[in-house]
Amino acid sequence: MIEFLDDHRETYGVEPICRILPIAPSTYYAHKAREAQPDRAPPRVQRDRWLCAEIQRV
Repeated sequence: MIEFLDDHRETYGVEPICRILPIAPSTYYAHKAREAQPDRAPPRVQRDRWLCAEIQRV
């Protein structure tokens, strides 16, 4: 859904799309903020990211 929003936000805007899709605008904006600054992700997301790298390493 985030990719869809990214593709169509210039045409329709985030809030109107979110009214149709089952996603809150705040969720979209939080995701984009984490994308821009990964260190702002919640601790669990950071830990999962680290664990995925460790699993791939093993």
